[in-house]
Amino acid sequence: MVKAAKVYVLHENEEWYHPLKEALDQVGVPNEEWNISTGQIALDTSAPEGIYYSKMSASSYTRGHLQSKFLMAAILEWLVASGRRIINGKRALELEISKAAQHLALRQSGLNGPETFVALGKKEAIEASQRFDQLGFIVKPNQGGKGLGVHLFRSTQEFQDFLAATSLEELTVDGILLIQEYIPPKDQRIVRMEFIGGQFYYAVQVFTGGGFELCPADACELDPTQPGRIIPSFSILDNFHIPEIEQCEAFLAANHIEVAGMEFLENENGDRFFYDVNTNTNYNSEAEKSSLAGRKGIQAVALFLKKEWEKLQSAGIYSK
Repeated sequence: MVKAAKVYVLHENEEWYHPLKEALDQVGVPNEEWNISTGQIALDTSAPEGIYYSKMSASSYTRGHLQSKFLMAAILEWLVASGRRIINGKRALELEISKAAQHLALRQSGLNGPETFVALGKKEAIEASQRFDQLGFIVKPNQGGKGLGVHLFRSTQEFQDFLAATSLEELTVDGILLIQEYIPPKDQRIVRMEFIGGQFYYAVQVFTGGGFELCPADACELDPTQPGRIIPSFSILDNFHIPEIEQCEAFLAANHIEVAGMEFLENENGDRFFYDVNTNTNYNSEAEKSSLAGRKGIQAVALFLKKEWEKLQSAGIYSK
């Protein structure tokens, strides 16, 4: 029996998958989830016809799915060998799980970013931090996600004292740390630009309150009753434009990324620094409700996937 090809959504987090499934159902696109928190594939067969959208997240390790990235890498190789249409493929995965790779790719594209060192080992991390001693610096894990594990230090001594009481395993899942100059964001705000189909969609201003856990997804909402937790706030910037938008679109095209969020901050002088790329991006429904433009990120992704799916139908590509 011949059937219309599907959109396959590859993920390891049900909470982030369900809103997309609802949106795909609403626009009439047959879809199927592949939860890769566990699984198997038959490498000597071809993948089913369809569109494959990877929502692999760097934060998978926080849900007990540290090895899922390796299964995803194998699946992506299999999909490439099968000649399938992949959205956010191998290069997107590389950048999702390595902030060092992100930093280098952003710099290569001409986008400005904070001065950054990469280090393996406590001694090496402390030595790298001396470049920023008394100036302030941020330490973050190479494989991050949701802003977890990001710390601000005002001096090398403060960092050294912290490391004396903390194991590297508590800070980083791959052993690698990034030591990055601290650039105070103007008014404690950063901007996250969303891109869908490789094109700018909208920008969200995030009031950080000095915190780093800035995941916009509704499922990431922090518990306000937890002591010491800083609750970020999100608001869509209507009529937003900066000259670097075209550069960002070119960066995504060069790295074969079609759905992503890119974050930057402005210092007090108005200089912009790009520091993060999220290839498994999510959207904040409360911010979208307040937008004059009425834009809905998850619905826009569903419509983009529908357009790609319709191309298969027009080409007469079906699954059995």
